[in-house]
Formats: sequence, C-alpha cells, structure tokens
Amino acid sequence: MTTEQVKQSKQIKTQAFTDQKPGTSGLRKKVTQFQQTGYLENFVQAVFNTIAPCTGKKLVLGGDGRFYNREAIQVIICMAVANGFTHILVGQGGILSTPAASCVIRKNQACGGIILSASHNPGGPDEDFGIKFNGENGGPAPEKLTEAIFQQTLSMEQYLSIDATDIELDQLGTVQIAQCKIDIIDPVNDYADLMESMFDFTAMKRLLTQGDFRLCFDAMHAVNGPYAKEILEKRLGAPAGSVINGVPLTDFGGGHPDPNLVHAHELVALLYGDDPFDFGAASDGDGDRNMVLGKQFYINPCDSLAILTANANLIPAYAEGIAGVARSMPTSRAVDRVAKAMNIPCYETPTGWKFFGNLLDAGKITLCGEESFGTGSDHIREKDGLWAVLFWLNLIAVKKQPVSEIVKNHWLQYGRDYFTRHDYEAVDSDNAHEMIRQFKAKIADLPSQVFAGVKITSADDFQYIDPVDKSKTTEQGVRLYLENGGRIVFRLSGTGTQGATLRVYLDCYQQDPALLAQETQQALSKLIQVAETVAGIKQFTGREKPDVIT
Repeated sequence: MTTEQVKQSKQIKTQAFTDQKPGTSGLRKKVTQFQQTGYLENFVQAVFNTIAPCTGKKLVLGGDGRFYNREAIQVIICMAVANGFTHILVGQGGILSTPAASCVIRKNQACGGIILSASHNPGGPDEDFGIKFNGENGGPAPEKLTEAIFQQTLSMEQYLSIDATDIELDQLGTVQIAQCKIDIIDPVNDYADLMESMFDFTAMKRLLTQGDFRLCFDAMHAVNGPYAKEILEKRLGAPAGSVINGVPLTDFGGGHPDPNLVHAHELVALLYGDDPFDFGAASDGDGDRNMVLGKQFYINPCDSLAILTANANLIPAYAEGIAGVARSMPTSRAVDRVAKAMNIPCYETPTGWKFFGNLLDAGKITLCGEESFGTGSDHIREKDGLWAVLFWLNLIAVKKQPVSEIVKNHWLQYGRDYFTRHDYEAVDSDNAHEMIRQFKAKIADLPSQVFAGVKITSADDFQYIDPVDKSKTTEQGVRLYLENGGRIVFRLSGTGTQGATLRVYLDCYQQDPALLAQETQQALSKLIQVAETVAGIKQFTGREKPDVIT
C-alpha cells in the first residue's frame, strides 16, 4: 500500500451528474456510465465531503450483487480509507440486502452506509447500477442531505483515494489498511437474528413442518436468496428447495428482479397451477420489496399494509400495540380505514421511503408501506421484503386460515379498496413531461366536469409538510377525486435509467358484500376510461396500453 494520494477527477464526471435530479435517494444509471473514469468516485467523494469529517467514523458497505458490485466496493474501500474512516463493515462477497444494511448500521452505530443497488431494475454489463447513502438511523438520506451531496458533485475537482491491492471479499475476517480496520462480515446473521426476535418462529416452524402446508419463495436470483434460505429453510424448517432462484447472480439470471405477477412468472405458475402451493412470495434485487400470494390468490400491496396493521397485535414484536401507520400518497386508502377503526394516526406521505424516516424516528408510526410492493416497520429504516413475508406466515400460523380467507374476512369487515397501477415504461421523456405540464395547467378547471359518465369532484397537485421537521415537498403527483368514491393519481417515476415512466394509480372503495369479488380491472373500468380521456395518455405516449399492470 502506498501513502494517501490525491487524484484529479475527470470533467466528464461533473457533467454526467447534471441530469440527476437533486433530492433523490442516490443515483441510478447504466453500468457503462458508472465505469467512466471518475464517475463513481465523484458521488462517493461528494458523500464523504458532505458528512465530513470522516476521521474516526464507522461505515457499512455492501450491495445486491449485481454486475459491477465487487469492483465498486474496492474503489469505495480505498476512498474511505483515504478520507479517514477507521472501521468499515463489508458484507461477505460484497453482499448486503438493503434491509440488512439498515440493520447492520443501526446495530453497530455506524455513521451510515453505502448501498450499491438499482433496486428492482435489471442487472448486467449493459443494464443498471446504483448507489445511495443511508444515514446513521439506517434509513435513506433525507432530502437536505441528498441535495447537499448533489451540489458537491457539481463542483468536485478532486477526490481522495489510496493505492492498495484488492480486499478478499469472500473470506470472513479482518484486514488492516493504515488506520482503518475492514471487517468482512456474515451478511445474513444479524438480520436473521432480528427477525427471530420479532416473530413467533415456534408457531411458524410448526406450520411449515407438521402439516401439508407448501411454501415457495422466489428470490429471483437476487440478494434475498441467502437470507430466505437461512430463515425459511434452516431456521423454520421449510423443505430444501422451497427457496427457488436462490443464488444471487450479477445479471439476476437474465430476469427482471421486480416482484410482480409479470416478472415472477415461475412463482405465479406454482401458485396458480393445477396443484397450487398454499403460499408464495418473491422479493426484488436488493431485498426490500415483496409480493405475497396465496393459493390462486393475489394480495395487493395496499391491502397487505392494511391487513398487517389490523392484525399487528398477533405478532410478538407488536403485541403491545402500534403508535400509528403511514402510506405513500399513491397507495390506496385501505389502511386509512383500519387506522380510523383502531383510533391511531395515519399519515399520507410522498413516494419515497425517506419520508417515513422522520415519522419512525419520532415514534409517530410503527408500520408503513407503499403500493410498489414495499412494507416495513420501526425495526429498521427501510422497507423490508422478507420481514413482510414472515409477518404473513406468522398471521397464517396464528389465525390458522389460508391467505384468501384472511383477506376476504378483512374486506367484509372494512370494505374493499380496489386498486391498480398502470405503468407506461421508457416513454419519451419530453412528451411525458409535457403531458403532465398541460395536465397541471387545467386541474383547476376539472372539478364538476364529467368524463366517461363520472364527475370529478376535486383535483390537486399533492404537496406534503413533514409533521416532524416542517419541511415542504411539492409536485408529488396530480390527484383526481370522483363522485363515485374513486381516485386517480398521475405521476412520473424517477426509478428508471432511460426515458420516463408514467404511472397511473386508480382506486375505488366498495362496501357492498355482493361486489367484493369483482375482477379488479373491471371494477375500475370507468376510472381507467376517465384517466385516458382527461390526460390524453395515448396522444402523448403513443401507447395503446400500459406495459405493466399491477
């Protein structure tokens, strides 16, 4: 190892960051962009400059195992040493699921962690890569911090690094470089121990070993494979092979690690086949999202949050009750009805897990979730895919009811919020933004207008004032409310790496027991017509139908 050196950054690095919107939780681009000289280093040094001084601090580091994960870790280690860190915790093989990273940050009282993931986006040499910083609470960096990081990237002239041989990532143990101790840690144990402390593993093990209950967990060749094998197969006794696609691969086996009915087709076939399994679940690239299925039965993520909230007292970790609950704005209002019945607060936040962080840290909420297959609680500060799966297994074990019965009984008690999301992916960015611009310009005139036979009662552009720090977040999605109890939300997503993704969310409440079993798209057909007509989706996107319907 040589002494600490200062290396000049490349100008392309500064230019490349100007198209990354400030305030987002990290950076997602194509692998080839991250491989440009100085590009990764720019973001990392910006983080270190923003949280400086780094001398004497502890950092957690790991990712979802996608292509370029290992190379990026070696770069970051050299930079962290040069910036003065004295302790780095790295997941073995460079692996740490996002929930596990949050767990490790909190357990070890680190100043934060760098997580390498592009979430549910595809992986491979020509696909996506991502990086983000999580703070000392284990959660995504708040908006003020991400804005400061972004501003740093725009004026960066140099970064600190050292020359050192690559660290052996596959061997547990400790390496000393200069002042810095680098621990290669088991990426699974701390998280698995936390899960075992929260749920009734005795009842769940009985469910999985003493009857004919059949379970399948599809890890989608992403990060949660080792976690699911340790917890479901080893600790809970599910038969070997219950976890499929359980080995993390740099390209996710050529698949799309997004846990929905389209991409998790192998799992869906097992739950909807001639001899269907009793329970199925899938998680995404970095392990923070979940899809849960019963025998020939799909659980909408909005319903899942509501049902977990309604039954939280059955879980050991929440037996004393919960303080409150929060949902992202596009998520259906199903959990609102549960919270009202339980007489606990329910908060509506912008999309993005970081908005739950302040509420969790302040003790205002215990559970939270979003329609994009993310649910979590105050045990960490990230959404947690495997946690949600274990929550459902615990409910099934205690209630001794199949998934479909649990959900249908919930609908009978609270009514059903039909919900769907229509995604128009990789559409022309200029056209998508122009559509939203024109739409916002006319929302004040929409109330009392009738489209497809349904009257619009109100319309707005959602904004949020944080109850804890009073910060204001604007332009979070256009909302339409209709006289039939329906709601439509239009929003451009920032999770892709090319073009724009238009997301249209539609939900409508139904109390009539005779109408609780309709097919979702049929139940929302009027709202779908209104959405297309009022926004001119076909005109601006050129699409006849959504790319993905969930």
